[in-house]
Amino acid sequence: MDKRLTIERRIEAELMSYDGTMGIYADDFHGNVIAIGADEPFETASTIKTYILACLFDQVEKGKASLEDMVEFKEEHAVDGSGVMCALEPGAVLRVKDAATLMIIVSDNVATNMMIDYLGLDTINACIRGLGCRDTVLHNPLHFERYDKLGTSTPRDYASIFTRLAAGTLISPEADAKMLEIFKKQHYNSMITKDFPAVYMDSDNTDDVMVNVASKSGSMNACRNDGGIIYTPYGPYVLVMFNKKFSDAMYYPAHPATVFGARVSRMLFDQFIALEGRFQM
Repeated sequence: MDKRLTIERRIEAELMSYDGTMGIYADDFHGNVIAIGADEPFETASTIKTYILACLFDQVEKGKASLEDMVEFKEEHAVDGSGVMCALEPGAVLRVKDAATLMIIVSDNVATNMMIDYLGLDTINACIRGLGCRDTVLHNPLHFERYDKLGTSTPRDYASIFTRLAAGTLISPEADAKMLEIFKKQHYNSMITKDFPAVYMDSDNTDDVMVNVASKSGSMNACRNDGGIIYTPYGPYVLVMFNKKFSDAMYYPAHPATVFGARVSRMLFDQFIALEGRFQM
């Protein structure tokens, strides 16, 4: 039996004391993949917004939608929670690209419902399947009385979006570059970068950045999720962490899912840096 203490085995050992279930998928783009519970279904919370953005750009690429179209905030789009549009009254009008940007960078729930209405739920799900994500479904628009029925996905499906974005092969090189710029402006990195050394981080995306992230997280009572591309001086890697079955549904910075997620992320980061761009030799 192979008794080497690989990074995957060290992560599994770390999670033995975790009061919950974490699904992980990580890819260093050199043939080394970490997959722990990667095909288990998880509630998406706001990570479903990544798929909606991808489907928007897919429809734009096919000439069936336009980033310059105008969308109206209607009464049926109203929902509380994250974002800024819940502070506005129905009737506000935005360009599609602006609503889509708000949906990602501040996880705006109203803007998300506007995008679902604009694209159509069936179109979004057909697009998700077309992108090869067979275990991902958008169930409903976002409303808190059925928030646990928003979407379902797997760490493997979610990671596949970001691995192809990084390669410029998801929709088209131009579309993928535009999406990555949006993901890099995303405001919520509470898990992936929580334990990264401060010296590496650069929140202003200046030219001397050492580590940058293009990601989208999502949280609700029954899940805490994060995933995206981590750009380092040794190249990028993809990391997705989905969490469920933890006992504490409250939201606070030291929630066990966040703490263990940040710990796993730091373990992979340290390994990637130490091996100059790989999870293992």
